[in-house]
Amino acid sequence: MPEDAEVDLDTLHERIHEELEHEGGRLLKFVALTTACLAALAAVASLQAGATVNEALAMKTEAAVLQAQASDQWAYYQAKGIKGVIAQTASNVWQAAGKPVPAKLDSTVQHYAQDQKEITTKARELEQERDQKSVEAEHLMHRHHGFANAVALFQIAIALGAITALTRSKPMYVGSLALGAVGLVFFVLQYV
Repeated sequence: MPEDAEVDLDTLHERIHEELEHEGGRLLKFVALTTACLAALAAVASLQAGATVNEALAMKTEAAVLQAQASDQWAYYQAKGIKGVIAQTASNVWQAAGKPVPAKLDSTVQHYAQDQKEITTKARELEQERDQKSVEAEHLMHRHHGFANAVALFQIAIALGAITALTRSKPMYVGSLALGAVGLVFFVLQYV
């Protein structure tokens, strides 16, 4: 048997380690790349979650202000109603006494009744605007929750990527990619 056909075990062992490092290095490059992308998406989703919740809180505040204004209008309506009843009572006293009701008294009763109609319209407009702001705020809160869920999924995917880097476990990497994809779906759905 010829001696030069012998395989150098040291060289073979070194080549095997190089290939393993190269293969692991390639996996680590993919993990690093996807983790960086997931971190960027998580940052954007987090900013959007914060922005939508702030906008929702502003809308809720506007709705509360509109509610206060509507309540003021209804109080004003009641005050006009009380004044109208007082004027009507005075008119009734004149009639009960068999005397003619002063024209100014009758016009005052009609004036308060007309004021109440205008106040009612204004109060209902304010209530309608309040309701619109509340609906908008609820919609924004729903979007906020979607962004927050996306952030959570991105963070879990990043954690799985870190575990993949430590263990070089391809199934763990697939799990990281899957959770990242689900997070991306949650993120994109908030714009649809």
